[in-house]
Amino acid sequence: MPRLLVVHHTPSPNLQAVLEAVREGVAMVEEVDLEVRPALSAGPADLLAADGVVLGTPANIGYMSGALKHFFDTVYYPCLDATVGLPFGVYVHGGDDTAGALKAIATITGALRWKQVAAPLSLTGAPTNEDLEAARELAATVAVSL
Repeated sequence: MPRLLVVHHTPSPNLQAVLEAVREGVAMVEEVDLEVRPALSAGPADLLAADGVVLGTPANIGYMSGALKHFFDTVYYPCLDATVGLPFGVYVHGGDDTAGALKAIATITGALRWKQVAAPLSLTGAPTNEDLEAARELAATVAVSL
């Protein structure tokens, strides 16, 4: 059964709601094993065991969270060649802007040579029903691609 890894940093109720919507989106796809790991505890073994990944982070001062950056720093060299083509999706939540975080993530995932299979999800403010549905769709899209 394919395994989808969700690596997230979820320090707020808004991001918790988005993470729960991601879980719901994966649950809509049959025959996918979901593994959810906080970014500070996820490592190379988690990534190497995954067939795809969803990344989730707040936008902090125009960048991804330090926790997600730590994840990338931890997995980059051990997983560089072994994860080429890994399907992924990403969601970023910010107070008013997510562009810097999305750009940084695109740069790193590009260097890893991962394959983005869903449009990045940029959210600001309290998540609306439409935002949560978009998070479900993002997760389901990545899950279906496995």
